[in-house]
Amino acid sequence: MTTTSAEPRSQFRAWLGVAAITASLFVFVTTELMPVGLLTPVSAGLSVSVGLAGMMVTLYGISAGVGVPFLVAWSRTVNRRALLAALLAIMAVGNLVTALSPNFPIVLAARLVTGFAHGVFWAIGVAMAMRLVPDDKASRAAAVVLSGMSVATVVGVPLGTFIESLTDWRTTFLIWSGLSLAVLLAVVLTLPSLPSRSAIPVREVFALPIRNGRLRVVMTTVALYVLGHFGAYTFIRPFMEQRAGASAAWVTGLLIVFGIGGAIGNFVAGHTVNRNMRATFVVACTGLVASLLLLRVIGGSLAGLAVAVVVWGVSFGAANLCQVNMMLAAAPDTFEAAMSLNTMGYNISIALGALLGGLFAGGFGTTGAVWFGVALTVAALLTAFTSQRDAAHAGERARA
Repeated sequence: MTTTSAEPRSQFRAWLGVAAITASLFVFVTTELMPVGLLTPVSAGLSVSVGLAGMMVTLYGISAGVGVPFLVAWSRTVNRRALLAALLAIMAVGNLVTALSPNFPIVLAARLVTGFAHGVFWAIGVAMAMRLVPDDKASRAAAVVLSGMSVATVVGVPLGTFIESLTDWRTTFLIWSGLSLAVLLAVVLTLPSLPSRSAIPVREVFALPIRNGRLRVVMTTVALYVLGHFGAYTFIRPFMEQRAGASAAWVTGLLIVFGIGGAIGNFVAGHTVNRNMRATFVVACTGLVASLLLLRVIGGSLAGLAVAVVVWGVSFGAANLCQVNMMLAAAPDTFEAAMSLNTMGYNISIALGALLGGLFAGGFGTTGAVWFGVALTVAALLTAFTSQRDAAHAGERARA
């Protein structure tokens, strides 16, 4: 009797821990994107141009990507619950410093440090959630955690902008500092001790893709679809306005729909990825290609635009969950180290995708950025499909 009642309590506590990690992702992503909706008041308050204020996002993203393999390797002996608590403490202090900062250089310094913390979270957070639940529920736990990114996009960023409209930008960051502390408390109360495992020294981290051909293929595939997605997505607002005459309200609504679609894609892939991981990713990547082609074909009307955005959001959410499981399958014994490399590649691909998409948009208009997205997502699809076919042939040879 005691054993039967204890097991549900244990499962309930495990899922509470997953919820705390999801809330952590919400805090990290909203902190990253918050300046997007606050650039005008921040630039006015600190007497800098709007363009320079945009460095709050750029610098955060760079530090989140470039430093993570080193930081994860250097912290390889640290208990993961303690490490996550430390990352949230850094986030709380960073947001507090931003709120109280007298000048822009201090704001940038705070964003740089919090960006490093964000990158480390991406490398360890999903893996922590997957360790909390039984193996057959690991993909579902990953889907729940990744839904925090969609919730941050749909709810967190608009909420931050709304709070600023009622108060000011400093109060917004101050509230997010308090929210970081609240999530830190939830992590301490709900997560069990999680000793570090699968972490390796820095020199071995960068050797992983050289020694592991399957990991190299996964990293290449992820880089291609992220390049394609962000090459097009960065310019989705001007595309909507120019092609379909979308108003600001329509743009906001469709971006919210995109975020909801991402959460749905996470949920669906969480159920299908265990049955056939590569097929799930191939379908998701096909959806990315199809959605971008739909933008070109029917994106000139608001109804067509809505259809394309729904397909795009669902496909991107599913692809993001698949890539985590693909990394785990490619490097099960060094998952955290592999995820740190993936985080670095993902963030660099975001920056390069926006840059290259911008070049195409500058030369050929916003449709040029969409065609860039089509080309790169097709390349990702072909890479995934080819690797699936090669794996099948290898299996047939082994059975023969």
